[in-house]
Amino acid sequence: MNFLKTLNISASNKGVSTGVQWVKAKGEKITSYSPVDGKIIGQVIGADRVAYDTVIEKAQEAFAEWGKWPAPKRGEIVRQVGNELRKYKQELGTLVSYEMGKSLQEGLGEVQEMIDICDFAVGLSRQLHGLTMHSERPGHRMYEQYHPLGIVGIISAFNFPVAVWSWNSMLAWVCGNVAIWKPSEKTPLCGVACQNIIQSVFKKNNVPEGVCGLISGGRNVGEWMSADTRVALVSATGSTRMGKALAATVAERFGKSLLELGGNNAIIVSKDADLGIALTAAVFGAVGTAGQRCTTTRRLIIHEKIYNKFKVSLVNAYSQLKIGNPLNEKNHVGPLIDTDAVNNYLHAIEKCKAEGGNFIVEGKVLKGKNYESGCYVQPCIAEAKNSFEIVQHETFAPILYIMKYKTMDEAIALQNGVPQGLSSAVITNNLREAELFLSQAGSDCGIANVNIGTSGAEIGGAFGGEKETGGGRESGSDAWKVYMRRQTNTINYTDKLPLAQGIKFDL
Repeated sequence: MNFLKTLNISASNKGVSTGVQWVKAKGEKITSYSPVDGKIIGQVIGADRVAYDTVIEKAQEAFAEWGKWPAPKRGEIVRQVGNELRKYKQELGTLVSYEMGKSLQEGLGEVQEMIDICDFAVGLSRQLHGLTMHSERPGHRMYEQYHPLGIVGIISAFNFPVAVWSWNSMLAWVCGNVAIWKPSEKTPLCGVACQNIIQSVFKKNNVPEGVCGLISGGRNVGEWMSADTRVALVSATGSTRMGKALAATVAERFGKSLLELGGNNAIIVSKDADLGIALTAAVFGAVGTAGQRCTTTRRLIIHEKIYNKFKVSLVNAYSQLKIGNPLNEKNHVGPLIDTDAVNNYLHAIEKCKAEGGNFIVEGKVLKGKNYESGCYVQPCIAEAKNSFEIVQHETFAPILYIMKYKTMDEAIALQNGVPQGLSSAVITNNLREAELFLSQAGSDCGIANVNIGTSGAEIGGAFGGEKETGGGRESGSDAWKVYMRRQTNTINYTDKLPLAQGIKFDL
Protein backbone atom coordinates (compact mmCIF):
# COMPACT_ATOMS: atom_id res chain seq x y z
CA MET A 1 0.00 0.00 0.00
CA ASN A 2 1.59 3.23 -1.17
CA PHE A 3 0.35 5.33 1.76
CA LEU A 4 2.26 3.10 4.21
CA LYS A 5 5.45 3.45 2.21
CA THR A 6 5.08 7.24 2.00
CA LEU A 7 4.62 7.44 5.78
CA ASN A 8 7.64 5.15 6.29
CA ILE A 9 5.55 2.43 7.93
CA SER A 10 7.03 -1.06 7.58
CA ALA A 11 6.21 -4.56 8.78
CA SER A 12 8.26 -3.92 11.93
CA ASN A 13 8.57 -0.47 13.51
CA LYS A 14 10.30 0.97 16.53
CA GLY A 15 7.75 2.51 18.83
CA VAL A 16 9.87 4.59 21.19
CA SER A 17 11.41 7.92 20.20
CA THR A 18 12.95 10.92 21.92
CA GLY A 19 12.06 13.16 19.00
CA VAL A 20 14.41 12.73 16.08
CA GLN A 21 16.08 9.57 17.40
CA TRP A 22 14.42 6.18 17.72
CA VAL A 23 15.23 4.33 20.92
CA LYS A 24 16.01 0.63 21.05
CA ALA A 25 13.42 -0.93 23.33
CA LYS A 26 12.73 -4.42 24.64
CA GLY A 27 9.05 -4.09 25.44
CA GLU A 28 6.12 -6.05 24.08
CA LYS A 29 5.53 -6.41 20.37
CA ILE A 30 2.23 -4.82 19.43
CA THR A 31 0.60 -6.13 16.26
CA SER A 32 -1.75 -3.79 14.44
CA TYR A 33 -4.64 -5.52 12.67
CA SER A 34 -6.88 -3.52 10.35
CA PRO A 35 -10.56 -3.89 11.26
CA VAL A 36 -11.26 -3.17 7.59
CA ASP A 37 -10.04 -6.54 6.31
CA GLY A 38 -8.47 -8.27 9.31
CA LYS A 39 -4.98 -8.12 7.82
CA ILE A 40 -1.81 -7.31 9.75
CA ILE A 41 -0.60 -3.81 8.90
CA GLY A 42 2.62 -3.99 10.92
CA GLN A 43 4.19 -4.41 14.33
CA VAL A 44 5.56 -1.92 16.82
CA ILE A 45 8.19 -2.57 19.47
CA GLY A 46 6.90 -1.04 22.69
CA ALA A 47 8.78 0.44 25.62
CA ASP A 48 10.41 -1.35 28.49
CA ARG A 49 11.20 0.62 31.65
CA VAL A 50 14.73 1.50 30.53
CA ALA A 51 13.50 2.93 27.22
CA TYR A 52 10.72 4.80 29.03
CA ASP A 53 13.20 6.43 31.40
CA THR A 54 15.43 7.35 28.45
CA VAL A 55 12.58 9.31 26.86
CA ILE A 56 11.65 11.00 30.14
CA GLU A 57 15.24 12.02 30.90
CA LYS A 58 15.73 13.41 27.41
CA ALA A 59 12.47 15.36 27.80
CA GLN A 60 13.70 16.88 31.05
CA GLU A 61 16.88 18.05 29.33
CA ALA A 62 14.92 19.45 26.39
CA PHE A 63 12.52 21.41 28.60
CA ALA A 64 15.42 23.34 30.13
CA GLU A 65 16.16 24.77 26.67
CA TRP A 66 12.79 24.69 24.88
CA GLY A 67 11.05 26.63 27.64
CA LYS A 68 13.46 29.53 27.02
CA TRP A 69 12.60 29.81 23.34
CA PRO A 70 10.29 32.79 22.71
CA ALA A 71 6.70 31.63 22.30
CA PRO A 72 6.41 33.02 18.73
CA LYS A 73 9.51 31.04 17.78
CA ARG A 74 7.90 27.90 19.18
CA GLY A 75 4.79 28.84 17.22
CA GLU A 76 6.86 28.95 14.04
CA ILE A 77 7.81 25.30 14.59
CA VAL A 78 4.14 24.40 14.97
CA ARG A 79 3.35 26.35 11.78
CA GLN A 80 5.83 24.18 9.90
CA VAL A 81 4.32 21.04 11.47
CA GLY A 82 0.95 22.15 10.10
CA ASN A 83 2.46 22.50 6.63
CA GLU A 84 3.92 18.98 6.81
CA LEU A 85 0.51 17.64 7.82
CA ARG A 86 -0.99 19.36 4.78
CA LYS A 87 1.62 17.62 2.65
CA TYR A 88 0.76 14.18 4.04
CA LYS A 89 -2.97 14.68 4.64
CA GLN A 90 -4.12 12.08 2.12
CA GLU A 91 -1.70 9.40 3.27
CA LEU A 92 -2.15 9.99 7.01
CA GLY A 93 -5.93 10.22 6.65
CA THR A 94 -5.92 6.92 4.77
CA LEU A 95 -3.84 5.28 7.51
CA VAL A 96 -6.25 6.58 10.17
CA SER A 97 -9.15 5.09 8.22
CA TYR A 98 -7.43 1.76 7.57
CA GLU A 99 -5.99 1.22 11.06
CA MET A 100 -8.99 2.54 13.04
CA GLY A 101 -11.87 1.77 10.67
CA LYS A 102 -13.55 5.16 10.32
CA SER A 103 -14.64 6.36 6.89
CA LEU A 104 -12.01 7.92 4.65
CA GLN A 105 -13.78 11.28 4.84
CA GLU A 106 -13.62 11.11 8.63
CA GLY A 107 -9.96 10.07 8.48
CA LEU A 108 -9.13 13.04 6.27
CA GLY A 109 -11.24 15.24 8.55
CA GLU A 110 -9.22 14.11 11.54
CA VAL A 111 -5.99 15.19 9.87
CA GLN A 112 -7.67 18.49 9.01
CA GLU A 113 -8.36 18.91 12.73
CA MET A 114 -4.62 18.54 13.30
CA ILE A 115 -3.93 21.23 10.72
CA ASP A 116 -6.57 23.49 12.26
CA ILE A 117 -5.15 23.17 15.77
CA CYS A 118 -1.70 24.01 14.39
CA ASP A 119 -3.12 27.23 12.94
CA PHE A 120 -4.87 27.98 16.23
CA ALA A 121 -1.69 27.33 18.23
CA VAL A 122 0.42 29.56 15.98
CA GLY A 123 -1.89 32.50 16.69
CA LEU A 124 -1.97 31.59 20.36
CA SER A 125 1.82 31.76 20.55
CA ARG A 126 1.52 35.57 20.45
CA GLN A 127 -1.43 35.74 22.85
CA LEU A 128 -0.42 33.96 26.05
CA HIS A 129 -1.81 36.87 28.04
CA GLY A 130 -1.58 37.52 31.75
CA LEU A 131 -3.64 40.01 33.77
CA THR A 132 -2.64 43.33 35.34
CA MET A 133 -4.31 44.34 38.62
CA HIS A 134 -4.24 47.44 40.81
CA SER A 135 -2.39 47.09 44.09
CA GLU A 136 -3.82 48.45 47.34
CA ARG A 137 -0.31 49.60 48.25
CA PRO A 138 1.06 52.83 46.78
CA GLY A 139 3.99 52.47 44.45
CA HIS A 140 3.28 48.81 43.72
CA ARG A 141 2.27 46.97 40.57
CA MET A 142 0.58 43.56 40.44
CA TYR A 143 0.19 41.21 37.52
CA GLU A 144 -0.18 37.55 36.61
CA GLN A 145 1.88 35.57 34.16
CA TYR A 146 1.90 31.97 32.98
CA HIS A 147 4.85 29.61 32.81
CA PRO A 148 5.07 26.14 31.23
CA LEU A 149 4.65 23.10 33.46
CA GLY A 150 7.40 20.89 32.06
CA ILE A 151 6.62 17.42 30.74
CA VAL A 152 3.09 16.82 29.45
CA GLY A 153 2.15 13.16 29.11
CA ILE A 154 -0.56 12.36 26.55
CA ILE A 155 -2.53 9.11 26.58
CA SER A 156 -4.84 8.90 23.56
CA ALA A 157 -7.62 6.52 22.56
CA PHE A 158 -8.06 4.52 19.36
CA ASN A 159 -11.14 6.36 18.08
CA PHE A 160 -9.24 9.59 17.33
CA PRO A 161 -5.75 8.18 16.97
CA VAL A 162 -4.04 11.41 15.86
CA ALA A 163 -6.29 14.45 16.42
CA VAL A 164 -6.48 14.35 20.21
CA TRP A 165 -2.71 14.03 20.46
CA SER A 166 -2.37 17.13 18.30
CA TRP A 167 -4.88 19.09 20.41
CA ASN A 168 -2.64 18.54 23.40
CA SER A 169 0.83 18.64 21.92
CA MET A 170 0.48 21.74 19.75
CA LEU A 171 -0.85 23.81 22.66
CA ALA A 172 1.66 22.29 25.05
CA TRP A 173 4.53 23.16 22.70
CA VAL A 174 3.63 26.80 22.10
CA CYS A 175 3.22 27.15 25.88
CA GLY A 176 6.82 25.96 26.29
CA ASN A 177 6.23 22.39 27.46
CA VAL A 178 7.64 19.19 26.08
CA ALA A 179 5.21 16.37 25.21
CA ILE A 180 5.39 12.60 25.53
CA TRP A 181 2.74 10.55 23.76
CA LYS A 182 1.46 7.07 24.50
CA PRO A 183 -0.82 6.23 21.55
CA SER A 184 -3.46 3.54 21.85
CA GLU A 185 -2.09 0.04 21.47
CA LYS A 186 -5.00 -0.54 19.04
CA THR A 187 -3.69 2.13 16.62
CA PRO A 188 0.07 2.27 17.24
CA LEU A 189 1.10 2.89 13.63
CA CYS A 190 -0.70 6.24 13.58
CA GLY A 191 1.66 7.32 16.35
CA VAL A 192 4.72 6.13 14.42
CA ALA A 193 3.52 7.95 11.30
CA CYS A 194 3.05 11.25 13.16
CA GLN A 195 6.50 10.93 14.69
CA ASN A 196 7.99 10.34 11.25
CA ILE A 197 6.27 13.46 9.89
CA ILE A 198 7.37 15.67 12.78
CA GLN A 199 10.97 14.48 12.86
CA SER A 200 11.87 16.27 9.64
CA VAL A 201 10.55 19.60 10.96
CA PHE A 202 12.30 19.29 14.30
CA LYS A 203 15.59 18.20 12.77
CA LYS A 204 15.59 21.05 10.25
CA ASN A 205 14.98 23.63 12.99
CA ASN A 206 17.39 22.19 15.57
CA VAL A 207 14.59 21.68 18.06
CA PRO A 208 16.04 20.15 21.24
CA GLU A 209 15.93 16.37 21.26
CA GLY A 210 13.20 15.36 23.69
CA VAL A 211 10.52 17.96 22.91
CA CYS A 212 8.39 15.33 21.15
CA GLY A 213 8.58 11.88 22.71
CA LEU A 214 6.73 8.73 21.66
CA ILE A 215 6.30 5.77 24.03
CA SER A 216 4.29 2.94 22.52
CA GLY A 217 3.07 0.20 24.79
CA GLY A 218 0.21 -1.19 26.79
CA ARG A 219 -1.43 -0.37 30.09
CA ASN A 220 1.86 -0.54 32.01
CA VAL A 221 3.25 2.45 30.11
CA GLY A 222 0.23 4.54 31.08
CA GLU A 223 0.67 3.46 34.69
CA TRP A 224 4.33 4.47 34.65
CA MET A 225 3.41 7.87 33.31
CA SER A 226 0.60 8.39 35.82
CA ALA A 227 2.83 7.62 38.79
CA ASP A 228 5.89 9.53 37.51
CA THR A 229 6.56 12.74 39.45
CA ARG A 230 8.63 13.97 36.50
CA VAL A 231 5.44 14.21 34.39
CA ALA A 232 3.73 17.45 35.44
CA LEU A 233 0.45 16.92 33.57
CA VAL A 234 -1.16 13.73 32.30
CA SER A 235 -3.82 14.29 29.65
CA ALA A 236 -5.80 11.10 29.15
CA THR A 237 -8.64 10.16 26.83
CA GLY A 238 -10.53 6.94 27.43
CA SER A 239 -13.09 5.20 29.58
CA THR A 240 -14.45 6.55 32.86
CA ARG A 241 -13.03 3.49 34.64
CA MET A 242 -9.56 4.23 33.33
CA GLY A 243 -9.89 7.91 34.19
CA LYS A 244 -10.84 7.24 37.80
CA ALA A 245 -7.79 5.05 38.34
CA LEU A 246 -5.46 7.49 36.60
CA ALA A 247 -6.83 10.52 38.45
CA ALA A 248 -6.30 8.85 41.82
CA THR A 249 -2.70 7.96 40.98
CA VAL A 250 -1.84 11.43 39.66
CA ALA A 251 -3.59 13.19 42.55
CA GLU A 252 -1.71 11.09 45.10
CA ARG A 253 1.52 12.71 43.91
CA PHE A 254 -0.14 16.14 43.53
CA GLY A 255 0.28 16.09 39.78
CA LYS A 256 -2.19 17.57 37.32
CA SER A 257 -4.55 15.59 35.14
CA LEU A 258 -6.73 16.51 32.17
CA LEU A 259 -9.44 13.91 31.62
CA GLU A 260 -11.63 13.37 28.56
CA LEU A 261 -13.71 10.32 29.40
CA GLY A 262 -17.05 8.75 28.50
CA GLY A 263 -20.04 10.37 26.86
CA ASN A 264 -23.72 9.40 26.83
CA ASN A 265 -25.01 12.09 24.57
CA ALA A 266 -28.60 12.95 23.72
CA ILE A 267 -30.45 15.01 21.14
CA ILE A 268 -33.82 16.44 22.12
CA VAL A 269 -36.14 16.68 19.11
CA SER A 270 -38.81 19.29 19.79
CA LYS A 271 -42.28 19.37 18.24
CA ASP A 272 -41.05 22.70 16.81
CA ALA A 273 -37.97 21.12 15.21
CA ASP A 274 -36.89 21.25 11.60
CA LEU A 275 -37.21 17.51 11.13
CA GLY A 276 -34.80 17.44 8.18
CA ILE A 277 -32.04 18.88 10.35
CA ALA A 278 -33.04 16.59 13.20
CA LEU A 279 -32.83 13.48 11.03
CA THR A 280 -29.42 14.29 9.60
CA ALA A 281 -28.04 15.22 13.03
CA ALA A 282 -29.40 12.08 14.64
CA VAL A 283 -28.26 9.61 11.98
CA PHE A 284 -24.75 11.03 11.55
CA GLY A 285 -24.40 11.40 15.30
CA ALA A 286 -25.44 7.79 15.93
CA VAL A 287 -23.61 5.93 13.15
CA GLY A 288 -20.61 8.16 12.37
CA THR A 289 -17.34 6.36 13.18
CA ALA A 290 -19.58 3.31 13.77
CA GLY A 291 -20.73 4.81 17.05
CA GLN A 292 -17.18 5.02 18.40
CA ARG A 293 -16.98 8.74 19.11
CA CYS A 294 -17.12 10.07 22.65
CA THR A 295 -19.66 12.56 21.22
CA THR A 296 -21.74 9.86 19.47
CA THR A 297 -25.50 10.35 19.80
CA ARG A 298 -26.64 7.49 22.02
CA ARG A 299 -30.07 8.75 23.09
CA LEU A 300 -32.80 10.48 21.11
CA ILE A 301 -35.48 12.21 23.20
CA ILE A 302 -38.45 12.95 20.92
CA HIS A 303 -41.60 14.94 21.63
CA GLU A 304 -44.64 12.68 21.81
CA LYS A 305 -46.53 14.61 19.11
CA ILE A 306 -43.92 13.84 16.45
CA TYR A 307 -42.56 10.58 17.89
CA ASN A 308 -44.25 8.15 15.50
CA LYS A 309 -43.59 10.28 12.43
CA PHE A 310 -39.93 10.74 13.29
CA LYS A 311 -39.52 7.06 14.14
CA VAL A 312 -40.65 6.13 10.62
CA SER A 313 -38.12 8.58 9.15
CA LEU A 314 -35.34 7.09 11.27
CA VAL A 315 -36.09 3.53 10.21
CA ASN A 316 -36.18 4.60 6.57
CA ALA A 317 -32.85 6.43 6.88
CA TYR A 318 -31.20 3.41 8.51
CA SER A 319 -32.41 1.21 5.66
CA GLN A 320 -30.36 3.35 3.27
CA LEU A 321 -27.06 3.12 5.18
CA LYS A 322 -24.20 1.57 3.23
CA ILE A 323 -21.91 -0.50 5.46
CA GLY A 324 -18.52 -1.68 4.27
CA ASN A 325 -14.90 -0.84 3.57
CA PRO A 326 -14.40 2.71 4.88
CA LEU A 327 -11.87 3.44 2.14
CA ASN A 328 -14.79 3.30 -0.28
CA GLU A 329 -16.27 6.78 0.00
CA LYS A 330 -19.73 5.50 -0.97
CA ASN A 331 -20.01 3.69 2.37
CA HIS A 332 -21.43 5.48 5.41
CA VAL A 333 -20.36 3.06 8.14
CA GLY A 334 -17.14 1.12 8.61
CA PRO A 335 -16.19 -1.57 11.13
CA LEU A 336 -15.84 -1.54 14.89
CA ILE A 337 -12.24 -1.48 16.07
CA ASP A 338 -12.00 -5.19 16.96
CA THR A 339 -13.97 -8.29 17.95
CA ASP A 340 -13.99 -7.25 21.61
CA ALA A 341 -15.98 -4.18 20.56
CA VAL A 342 -18.32 -6.46 18.60
CA ASN A 343 -18.90 -8.57 21.71
CA ASN A 344 -19.68 -5.43 23.74
CA TYR A 345 -22.18 -4.43 21.05
CA LEU A 346 -23.90 -7.82 21.21
CA HIS A 347 -23.96 -7.80 25.01
CA ALA A 348 -25.57 -4.34 25.05
CA ILE A 349 -28.30 -5.50 22.65
CA GLU A 350 -29.03 -8.55 24.81
CA LYS A 351 -29.06 -6.40 27.95
CA CYS A 352 -31.45 -3.88 26.40
CA LYS A 353 -33.85 -6.62 25.33
CA ALA A 354 -33.69 -8.21 28.78
CA GLU A 355 -34.64 -4.88 30.34
CA GLY A 356 -37.64 -4.50 28.02
CA GLY A 357 -36.23 -2.62 25.05
CA ASN A 358 -38.01 -2.90 21.69
CA PHE A 359 -35.73 -2.90 18.65
CA ILE A 360 -37.26 -1.17 15.65
CA VAL A 361 -34.03 -1.70 13.69
CA GLU A 362 -32.40 -4.97 14.70
CA GLY A 363 -28.69 -5.28 15.34
CA LYS A 364 -26.50 -8.09 14.02
CA VAL A 365 -22.95 -8.94 13.02
CA LEU A 366 -22.56 -8.79 9.25
CA LYS A 367 -21.04 -11.75 7.41
CA GLY A 368 -19.81 -12.37 3.90
CA LYS A 369 -16.80 -11.69 1.72
CA ASN A 370 -16.95 -7.93 2.35
CA TYR A 371 -16.99 -8.39 6.12
CA GLU A 372 -14.24 -10.96 6.67
CA SER A 373 -12.64 -9.12 9.58
CA GLY A 374 -15.70 -9.95 11.69
CA CYS A 375 -15.90 -6.33 12.90
CA TYR A 376 -18.84 -5.04 10.82
CA VAL A 377 -22.20 -4.65 12.55
CA GLN A 378 -25.63 -3.29 11.72
CA PRO A 379 -26.42 0.06 13.35
CA CYS A 380 -29.60 -0.47 15.36
CA ILE A 381 -32.36 1.46 17.13
CA ALA A 382 -34.20 0.49 20.30
CA GLU A 383 -37.17 2.04 22.05
CA ALA A 384 -35.97 2.17 25.63
CA LYS A 385 -36.30 3.92 28.96
CA ASN A 386 -33.67 6.29 30.25
CA SER A 387 -33.68 4.34 33.52
CA PHE A 388 -32.48 1.11 31.88
CA GLU A 389 -29.08 0.16 33.28
CA ILE A 390 -27.63 -0.33 29.79
CA VAL A 391 -28.86 3.11 28.71
CA GLN A 392 -27.05 4.65 31.67
CA HIS A 393 -23.76 3.27 30.35
CA GLU A 394 -21.75 4.17 27.27
CA THR A 395 -21.45 1.37 24.73
CA PHE A 396 -18.90 2.23 22.04
CA ALA A 397 -21.05 0.95 19.18
CA PRO A 398 -23.85 2.17 16.85
CA ILE A 399 -26.80 1.53 19.18
CA LEU A 400 -29.36 4.35 19.41
CA TYR A 401 -31.93 4.46 22.20
CA ILE A 402 -35.10 6.49 21.56
CA MET A 403 -37.74 7.68 24.03
CA LYS A 404 -40.69 10.11 24.31
CA TYR A 405 -41.21 13.29 26.29
CA LYS A 406 -44.10 15.68 26.95
CA THR A 407 -42.52 18.92 28.22
CA MET A 408 -39.14 20.51 27.69
CA ASP A 409 -38.46 20.33 31.42
CA GLU A 410 -39.01 16.59 31.25
CA ALA A 411 -36.75 16.30 28.19
CA ILE A 412 -33.94 18.20 29.92
CA ALA A 413 -34.29 15.99 32.99
CA LEU A 414 -33.93 12.92 30.78
CA GLN A 415 -30.96 14.45 28.99
CA ASN A 416 -29.23 15.18 32.30
CA GLY A 417 -30.27 11.90 33.91
CA VAL A 418 -27.09 9.95 33.16
CA PRO A 419 -23.69 9.89 34.93
CA GLN A 420 -21.85 11.37 31.92
CA GLY A 421 -21.92 15.00 30.79
CA LEU A 422 -20.06 15.54 27.54
CA SER A 423 -22.23 16.66 24.60
CA SER A 424 -25.91 17.51 24.16
CA ALA A 425 -28.22 19.10 21.61
CA VAL A 426 -31.74 20.35 21.06
CA ILE A 427 -33.35 20.69 17.65
CA THR A 428 -35.99 23.40 17.83
CA ASN A 429 -37.16 26.60 16.17
CA ASN A 430 -38.67 27.73 19.47
CA LEU A 431 -36.48 30.49 20.93
CA ARG A 432 -37.71 29.91 24.47
CA GLU A 433 -36.85 26.20 24.31
CA ALA A 434 -33.41 26.94 22.91
CA GLU A 435 -32.59 29.51 25.58
CA LEU A 436 -33.91 27.26 28.37
CA PHE A 437 -31.69 24.42 27.11
CA LEU A 438 -28.63 26.68 27.26
CA SER A 439 -29.47 28.19 30.66
CA GLN A 440 -28.37 27.11 34.11
CA ALA A 441 -31.60 25.08 34.29
CA GLY A 442 -30.80 23.36 30.98
CA SER A 443 -28.12 20.96 29.80
CA ASP A 444 -25.48 19.99 32.37
CA CYS A 445 -22.97 19.02 29.68
CA GLY A 446 -19.71 20.69 28.70
CA ILE A 447 -21.08 21.03 25.15
CA ALA A 448 -24.65 22.16 24.46
CA ASN A 449 -25.80 22.76 20.88
CA VAL A 450 -28.91 24.16 19.23
CA ASN A 451 -29.95 22.89 15.78
CA ILE A 452 -26.81 20.85 15.28
CA GLY A 453 -26.03 17.38 16.60
CA THR A 454 -23.82 16.19 19.44
CA SER A 455 -20.90 15.23 17.21
CA GLY A 456 -18.39 17.25 15.22
CA ALA A 457 -16.92 19.91 17.52
CA GLU A 458 -14.73 22.68 16.08
CA ILE A 459 -11.27 23.30 17.47
CA GLY A 460 -12.02 26.95 18.32
CA GLY A 461 -14.13 26.02 21.33
CA ALA A 462 -12.92 24.27 24.45
CA PHE A 463 -13.78 20.56 24.23
CA GLY A 464 -14.76 18.53 27.27
CA GLY A 465 -17.48 17.60 29.69
CA GLU A 466 -18.65 17.34 33.28
CA LYS A 467 -19.53 14.61 35.79
CA GLU A 468 -18.03 11.25 34.79
CA THR A 469 -16.70 12.77 31.59
CA GLY A 470 -13.90 14.10 33.78
CA GLY A 471 -14.11 17.89 33.66
CA GLY A 472 -11.13 18.39 31.32
CA ARG A 473 -10.97 20.96 28.54
CA GLU A 474 -8.83 20.64 25.42
CA SER A 475 -8.37 22.43 22.12
CA GLY A 476 -9.70 26.01 21.80
CA SER A 477 -10.76 28.99 23.91
CA ASP A 478 -8.50 29.33 26.96
CA ALA A 479 -7.77 25.60 27.31
CA TRP A 480 -4.09 26.54 26.95
CA LYS A 481 -4.06 27.57 30.61
CA VAL A 482 -4.26 23.90 31.63
CA TYR A 483 -0.74 23.46 30.27
CA MET A 484 0.65 26.37 32.31
CA ARG A 485 1.26 27.32 35.91
CA ARG A 486 -0.09 30.69 37.05
CA GLN A 487 2.17 33.09 38.91
CA THR A 488 1.15 36.31 40.67
CA ASN A 489 3.85 39.01 40.72
CA THR A 490 4.03 42.17 42.85
CA ILE A 491 6.69 44.81 42.20
CA ASN A 492 7.52 47.58 44.66
CA TYR A 493 9.13 50.54 42.87
CA THR A 494 9.41 52.84 45.91
CA ASP A 495 11.95 53.21 48.74
CA LYS A 496 9.38 52.11 51.36
CA LEU A 497 7.80 48.79 52.28
CA PRO A 498 4.12 49.24 53.11
CA LEU A 499 2.36 46.00 54.06
CA ALA A 500 -0.97 44.77 52.77
CA GLN A 501 -4.13 45.15 54.85
CA GLY A 502 -2.52 48.17 56.57
CA ILE A 503 -0.41 46.02 58.87
CA LYS A 504 2.29 47.93 60.78
CA PHE A 505 5.64 46.29 61.48
CA ASP A 506 8.07 48.92 62.73
CA LEU A 507 11.63 48.08 63.73
